[in-house]
Amino acid sequence: MALYEHVFLARQDLAQAQVDALAETATKIIQDNEGRVVKTESWGLRSLAYRIAKNRKAHYVMLEIDAPGSVIAELERQTQINEDVIRYMTVKVDGHEEGPTVMMRKGQERERGRGRRDRDEGGSNTGFGGGE
Repeated sequence: MALYEHVFLARQDLAQAQVDALAETATKIIQDNEGRVVKTESWGLRSLAYRIAKNRKAHYVMLEIDAPGSVIAELERQTQINEDVIRYMTVKVDGHEEGPTVMMRKGQERERGRGRRDRDEGGSNTGFGGGE
């Protein structure tokens, strides 16, 4: 079986529970057709580079899949029909990443940076202003 990454963008007005249900539906399609979902990641509500069907934001979800090509064809057919999905892309990969993907690590680094900045603003002498 081949390895794939399937990313879809869901409408911004959906609740997180509805987005999770879309991911579960995709997982069920894959499993019913002899495939396997290795990992599912929800990247959250993110801004789009340009408006798509009157949406400025979208919920991003990524599935790492181990399945034959026929399963991917069926998944894409079902995804294309769904009105809640505004874009999707499936890419064949040589191997899946261990641990969290780059998108998940990016969010964790941003949160760590906020904590560091909060500590730095707490009265440290940076060499600017006031001659104390």
